[in-house]
Amino acid sequence: MIILNGGSSSGKSGIVRCLQDVLPDPWLTFGCDSFVDALPARMRASDDGIVLGADGEVTVGPEFRALEAAWTEGVVAMARAGARIVVDDVFLGGADSQQRWRKAADGLDVLWVGVRCGSEVAAGREIARGDRVRGMAASQAESVHRGVRYDLEVDTTRAESLACARTIAARVR
Repeated sequence: MIILNGGSSSGKSGIVRCLQDVLPDPWLTFGCDSFVDALPARMRASDDGIVLGADGEVTVGPEFRALEAAWTEGVVAMARAGARIVVDDVFLGGADSQQRWRKAADGLDVLWVGVRCGSEVAAGREIARGDRVRGMAASQAESVHRGVRYDLEVDTTRAESLACARTIAARVR
């Protein structure tokens, strides 16, 4: 497994697409965006689900956490069954989020990758995307990395997704 963690608009999705091209074997990708998109609409603005504040702050409730735990276990089960998996995540809880993945993936070979991006650059990408709440990129640029331990870090502030993917692919066993 490869688990990428970075803030919103840091470039994780671009790196994941490039990884699928540069890695010699097929890898499946799963991201927190697809998990959130799979939630019932009523949970996307609910205290039990996920709430995106006007300032970009993200809060999640107990039903969200329960479904997220099931999703995590499902993704890990595919890796245990032999699938090569790349996860694109945003560790809203920093080290606590990483610990949830560590517990679920216990016994698996995991490459932990931090995807960094300067908050100004990420904020510019956020505006260009048009599908994010303004402020989310800046608020997550550093907070998602607090207390998280990585095997490798890449920085998309100046590096292209393909260069970052090649750096990561060089570390895959």
